[in-house]
Amino acid sequence: MEERFEMFTVLIAKSGRLVKRIKTEEMAEFNLKLPHVSCIYYLYKRGTLTSKELCDICDEDKASISRALEHLEENGYIRCLDEAKKRYKSPLELTEKGKIVGEKVEEKIDNILVEASKGLTPENRKIFYESFSLICNNLQNIYNNYEKGEKNEY
Repeated sequence: MEERFEMFTVLIAKSGRLVKRIKTEEMAEFNLKLPHVSCIYYLYKRGTLTSKELCDICDEDKASISRALEHLEENGYIRCLDEAKKRYKSPLELTEKGKIVGEKVEEKIDNILVEASKGLTPENRKIFYESFSLICNNLQNIYNNYEKGEKNEY
């Protein structure tokens, strides 16, 4: 059991650090930081989104997304479609510059995913993501019980 815990926690932490380092290296040419990448990627893939929707999709807090969007807007990557509404609920979209970068970001991500998945069959990959999603959901449920002040029964 101890080995399983160590393997799980070490591998999760290591993969998280490596993803951050790879994102940092790959996005240096665009002068983009980690939250910028996620915003551009999801706006490119899904089209118009609000700041709130980006918070949910990226699993980032409002302040982090707000700072990222401010940077992206100031640097011509995105535009707000409705300045009259509350900014948090206003639709955002990529500019032409943002779309060009979005296409390059998507291409880089796709290439990295192919490289990272070397040696996995499509069936192995499907099982991995299903299993990992289940584990994440279970961990979220455990954490939710802490927030509610409830004791977890194991």
